[in-house]
Amino acid sequence: MNAPTTDQLPVVVVGAGPIGLAAAAHLIERDIEPLVLEAGPSAGHAVRGWAHVRLFSPWAEVADPAAEKLLAPTGWARPDGTAYPTGGDWADQYLQPLADVLSDKVRYGMTVTGVARAGRDRIVDSGRDEQPFTVHIQTADGNEERITARAVIDASGTWSTPSPLAANGLPALGEKSAADRISYRVPDLTDPAVRARYAGKRTAVVGSGASAFTALAYLADLAKDEPGTHAVWILRRGITGSTYGGGEADELPARGALGLRAKAAVENGYASAATGFRTESVERDTDARLVLVAEDGRRLDPVDETIVLTGFRPDLSFLSELRLGLDERLQAPTALAPLIDPNVHSCGTVYPHGVNELSHPEQGVYLVGMKSYGRAPTFLAMTGFEQVRSIAAAIAGDQEAAERVELTLPETGVCGGAGLFDDPDAAQSSEGGGCCAAPATLQIGIGAPATASGGC
Repeated sequence: MNAPTTDQLPVVVVGAGPIGLAAAAHLIERDIEPLVLEAGPSAGHAVRGWAHVRLFSPWAEVADPAAEKLLAPTGWARPDGTAYPTGGDWADQYLQPLADVLSDKVRYGMTVTGVARAGRDRIVDSGRDEQPFTVHIQTADGNEERITARAVIDASGTWSTPSPLAANGLPALGEKSAADRISYRVPDLTDPAVRARYAGKRTAVVGSGASAFTALAYLADLAKDEPGTHAVWILRRGITGSTYGGGEADELPARGALGLRAKAAVENGYASAATGFRTESVERDTDARLVLVAEDGRRLDPVDETIVLTGFRPDLSFLSELRLGLDERLQAPTALAPLIDPNVHSCGTVYPHGVNELSHPEQGVYLVGMKSYGRAPTFLAMTGFEQVRSIAAAIAGDQEAAERVELTLPETGVCGGAGLFDDPDAAQSSEGGGCCAAPATLQIGIGAPATASGGC
């Protein structure tokens, strides 16, 4: 039997989240076989990690058009396009049905541990571009598999790799040993066990983006019912006019309302702020409470818990044998990085992009979705859908379609440069209040109405 040609091999998509499943839908539209490998047990596994959080985007902006075409014959109908789903809604009502339609083209419990050119490590030039990719996998039961692919689309996101506590990007001294008292996620206070963890406690919240706003709002609500609950908001910079975002002038109203709720938490005494505090170490007092120590020697009063919300970063470890072209600061594709650099841009000045900005020296490998943005905090789901549409066209050989822009962002989803990164310290960190961050890191408080329009 003859071995299949490269064009007969599947395109491996890493991750069955919103952008990975959209990539599969666009590949099918191009008569290209996708194989989606998901480490979790279900579609949208990472999204389910923030199931309690409501998006700033309505349903009309978080369902990919090619995916909707696949779903239509099943009788699936998109929920009210003006309504705002939670992460759980998104996973249950859209992502899982889409994965079910894709059927055996999606495999669960498949952790990708490495990707390389067949028979070529990253050093070898000879015949490199003619070789298919070999994808190394560890299954949920501990077995190893190898899959041969014509191209690889990495849509694995950044949710699994939150940034640490220290301001230098590395774990603070004592951070790992204090892991029992540190969380890197916005707490779901509707869960009784989680609620009990923070009720009546003093909690440090580290970060200055929408996730930190959400945690402050949640804890303020908790404090109204549970006396003794108090948040200590730790910012690496000072409080300025832009600290709480655009407020009522924000073009994404729900995000503006969230900033105002965080501001109210401080003004009403449910939270206190420690500014210019760059954590260097974590110690324990005699009661095993945590004491955060800054680089300048300042020591905070002990806290019972710490919530670290300083952004996310891409896991590039399983791509180490590929020749990637990544920006040295953002860890985003070299051509894309200048367009998303938070030192320069807000999402209002990032135009839709595709295969040209997402290509690497290694032909046939693409980082998409939030992972393509590296450490930059600004990302729109609609932008991800456009990314994979362009890439699928390029893999199919339709370069004209690949280079054509087919995305028009909603008017209210385009944000002006509001000076959120005027402070250099804010610009250097993904905790800075970026214009439109990934859905997983843009949240509203418990019970707050989601009234925003836009792509976040």
